Amino acid sequence: MLTGDKLETATSIAKSSRLVSRSQELHIFESVANRTEARCELNKFRRRNDYALIIRGDALEVCLKFYPREFMELACQCPAVVCCRCSPTQKAEVVHLIKQYTGKTTCAVGDGGNDVSMIQEADAGIGIVGREGNQASLAADFSVTQFHHIAQLLLVHGRYSYKRSAALSQFVIHRGLIISTMQAVFSSVFYFASVALYQGLLMVGYATVYTMFPVFSLVLDQDVQPKTALTYPELYKELSKGRSLSFKTFFIWVLISIYQGGIIMYGALLLFEDEFIHIVSISFTSLILTELLMVALTIRTWHWLMIAAEMLSLGIYVASLFALNEFFDTQFIQTPAFLWKVTVITLVSCLPLYILKYLHRKVAPSIYSKLT
Repeated sequence: MLTGDKLETATSIAKSSRLVSRSQELHIFESVANRTEARCELNKFRRRNDYALIIRGDALEVCLKFYPREFMELACQCPAVVCCRCSPTQKAEVVHLIKQYTGKTTCAVGDGGNDVSMIQEADAGIGIVGREGNQASLAADFSVTQFHHIAQLLLVHGRYSYKRSAALSQFVIHRGLIISTMQAVFSSVFYFASVALYQGLLMVGYATVYTMFPVFSLVLDQDVQPKTALTYPELYKELSKGRSLSFKTFFIWVLISIYQGGIIMYGALLLFEDEFIHIVSISFTSLILTELLMVALTIRTWHWLMIAAEMLSLGIYVASLFALNEFFDTQFIQTPAFLWKVTVITLVSCLPLYILKYLHRKVAPSIYSKLT
């Protein structure tokens, strides 16, 4: 806690807000004026790093001037730190040092003009609209009207934003890489001839009306209910590890894209019989169905708009099968051979992933799934 209040007021606020428990031992950092005194106080506090630290602004300035690393290492080991009589510059400097020496993502909360520099220095600044004016809320990344809204901002909206952004970004990568894999396989089979697998109109449709609505409906997904996220704040700890969007998940989606693209293209090449247009019909239909099924596999909580997006995209594609005669053989797509070939290819590309996800849920379920 960084505040400009005097020591007694800051200590009372820390206890009343439960930042410091009533039974917690306190270590009040004595005023220091030079390097020697600062070293003595730091050594004294080193033996009490399980105490909550209370330090004044003048002592903080001396410690940060001569021993910034030592002070930050000790302060980060404490259960709580209260810095009173801090100037706006000191508040910003403390936030900067925390980022520098710990590598953590910082969040600063303030409600007055004295907190503006601290809020702007933090990775995420939260301003509270209060009696001291709107300066903090205008300078912040997020603005709330009550302090207790911060819990909902971090635990609910922060969780949803991170999970949805991770799913959406990875699926956009998958959507582009799978069709690139299909083109690569197609070119390699035909001796790298400069022939496009799908013509321009199909590519435009694939990037827009055929897959856009289901993919972007992922922004409505929820892994847990808001009440559950607020009741169990320990779920937030999982987010800080960044496991939903990492190099590991990126490479997993790359492998999935390569596998599915290869299966669809090789399957279409093996099963087509007469004309090249049949390859386009089989492979492109399998591709669209695979994308829709992968969106369904990714979704954790269904929303009616998600179902509508899936059905709308599928309906538009089925209609285009009969409307775009220059790309699809209308007679062929109405035969049982077309249906079973598309079904087999789609099942081979998607069914293993559904099985793996089912086994993963049974063997190693996520933390939040145990609460629902």
